[in-house]
Amino acid sequence: MEIGVIISLGLYFALMLAIGLFAYRNSEANVEGYLLGGRQLSPAVTALSAGASDMSGWMLMGLPGAMYISGMSAAWIGIGLVIGAWCNYKFVAPRLRSYTEVANNAITIPDYFAERFVDKSNLLRIISAIVIILFFTLYTSSGVVAGGKLFESSFGFDYTIGVFVTAGVVVAYTLFGGFMAVSLTDFVQGCIMFIALILVPTVVIFDLGGITATINTVNAIDTNFFSLFTAVGSTESISLIAIISLMAWGLGYFGQPHIIVRFMALRSVKDMPTARRIGMSWMIIALIGALTTGLFGMAYANANNINVDDPETIFIVLSQLLFHPLIAGFLLAAILAAIMSTISSQLLVTSSSLVNDIYEVLFRKNAPQQELVLASRLAVLIVAIVAILLALGENKSILSLVSNAWAGFGAAFGPLILLSLYRQDISKIAALAGILSGTVTILIWMNIPYGDGQTLSAWMFELVPGFIISTVFILLFTRLYPNQAPEVAKHFSAMHQQLDETRS
Repeated sequence: MEIGVIISLGLYFALMLAIGLFAYRNSEANVEGYLLGGRQLSPAVTALSAGASDMSGWMLMGLPGAMYISGMSAAWIGIGLVIGAWCNYKFVAPRLRSYTEVANNAITIPDYFAERFVDKSNLLRIISAIVIILFFTLYTSSGVVAGGKLFESSFGFDYTIGVFVTAGVVVAYTLFGGFMAVSLTDFVQGCIMFIALILVPTVVIFDLGGITATINTVNAIDTNFFSLFTAVGSTESISLIAIISLMAWGLGYFGQPHIIVRFMALRSVKDMPTARRIGMSWMIIALIGALTTGLFGMAYANANNINVDDPETIFIVLSQLLFHPLIAGFLLAAILAAIMSTISSQLLVTSSSLVNDIYEVLFRKNAPQQELVLASRLAVLIVAIVAILLALGENKSILSLVSNAWAGFGAAFGPLILLSLYRQDISKIAALAGILSGTVTILIWMNIPYGDGQTLSAWMFELVPGFIISTVFILLFTRLYPNQAPEVAKHFSAMHQQLDETRS
């Protein structure tokens, strides 16, 4: 390995650990401080933290890989994500920030559901927590797999070593610094990702002789690479079902706990428009960079007769071939940043569900704050160990693992979060029906055979039927079992009043 690469990566790891130490020394010694940063995030940290935790290793590996293979038709994922993210900022973020604070200062999504629907049995809270633990094990595993792939393809290390190094550094700063460390490291990692996704495709364009020459190189391979509606290597148009499936990724935003928890931690609802502008600008530019990295990287590989065994490593290949070792180390750090930012967020959200929504509710209702913080740190370690064990198993593609977890959260929580913020009549029974029906639909859809060795997910992204069925079940059970608890109506009215006051 080049000494320049080692220096860059060493500085990056040192910076992440230093931020973790800083957060540890300055964080509040209670559960809200450890899991939500005391609701004191600035708009910039909120926006880039949400973006970095959202755009995981798939942004620099999975999405460029899809673009490398499929061309512009893969851009429908990006289009759907931009629309979904904007709607999330506009329609979910402000209300959720206000409602979670007035709902007895809820600090997790299951906590919010329990308070919003006055669930004294805690059944809704526990089921929500189980769903989070189930799908985040998949999601966290995808990040660890990405780390293993990075070390294997870039440094020639054994895949297993890459898995342990990636998970080890993330666990170190998450374990001690909690939410504040995760958010601050996400901010820095978001900046690194942003620079890298502009730099790589720009250098590729210059190396190929300019934008016109680059476009001509792509067209010489297959003109369909620039077509949104025609598949590469085919004369047939992409089906409407395929376009809906790709754009449906945007529906998942409404139910992603590791993203919407950032909205809950923003210091004021009045800061939300600023956070939205920063977050959406970052996202659009970063997505364009990821898509062009895959497309122009394919042209560069073809023009220079470079064999890329795994399309998901095209960003790594370009960074090694086109840049000085010091810069290449920085670019590899960008991939680690994307991977680590998401893993840390997922570890923290999962540990919060384990401790705040299961351990405290079922076993230690009156546990002191110090005990709960310690339990949260132990939960981070346990979840990380499980994710490592999963990553050492069957080596699936990053995009496949992410899509399964993304769909699971989008279907289980998305419809309920939206409806709970805008309708007073949603009942606890309807909420349970929505979560369970969405989860079960995703799990069934992922496993029903379709075609040659595939499942129904190959025909349509499982989030589409999952989201629809969950919504239908919530509305159906609300009609059959309408909300008749006066305390729920009182809570909802208080939430509306709080929102009106913060907007005035």
